[in-house]
Amino acid sequence: MSDQHPSDRQSTDTPPTLESLDARLKAARLASNPAPKRRRELERTAVGRAWRLTVEMVAALVVGLGIGWGLDRWLGTGPWFLLVFLLLGAATGIWNAVKTAAAIGRAAEDEDRPQGE
Repeated sequence: MSDQHPSDRQSTDTPPTLESLDARLKAARLASNPAPKRRRELERTAVGRAWRLTVEMVAALVVGLGIGWGLDRWLGTGPWFLLVFLLLGAATGIWNAVKTAAAIGRAAEDEDRPQGE
């Protein structure tokens, strides 16, 4: 039993072609790099979806707090900009979460739909 692929054996004296070696290398790289497939699987799970929504909400709140705190420190206005931008950050986070949830729902429906519809 040899390690050569059957399509690589042209004769007993000739080595495999570069094209066949290139195709085998590409196939091996794809098989050994499961990261894109793993990411799609994680996004399909409920935990992946929940984490995505949570991160978007927290990021919007942190950005709003940071902008408000920075403006208050710069202008010396007390907590007013902090409160305003906290509310804007919360509203933005909720809006992004709603849009993301709708997109996830559409993608899930598209995957569940049989081909040809």
